[in-house]
Amino acid sequence: MAGAKIKKGDSVVVLSGKDKGRTGTVQAVMPKDAKVLVDGINVIVRHRKPTQTNPQGGIDRTPAPLHISKVALADPKDGKPTRVRFETNKDGRKVRVAVKSGETIDG
Repeated sequence: MAGAKIKKGDSVVVLSGKDKGRTGTVQAVMPKDAKVLVDGINVIVRHRKPTQTNPQGGIDRTPAPLHISKVALADPKDGKPTRVRFETNKDGRKVRVAVKSGETIDG
């Protein structure tokens, strides 16, 4: 597999769905499933009955994974969605670069 274009800790913008236009930080990447878990995005709500382990019961809100094609990296300059390309920097390291602004994302 080629280098991952979206990594844990990246700021991403949602491109489609109920959360379109919202930004969040990637909590986890699941490359085998091509999904990402974004903090506060695609939140599902589950009503839980009281049990012995959880005597209060209540409402659980947890983020559900999104397909990786539904998110784009947020440009470091203006926060708008951008594509990513790979370049080698002066040290010879492979770094990610925002296509829109040319800014280096890591390193």
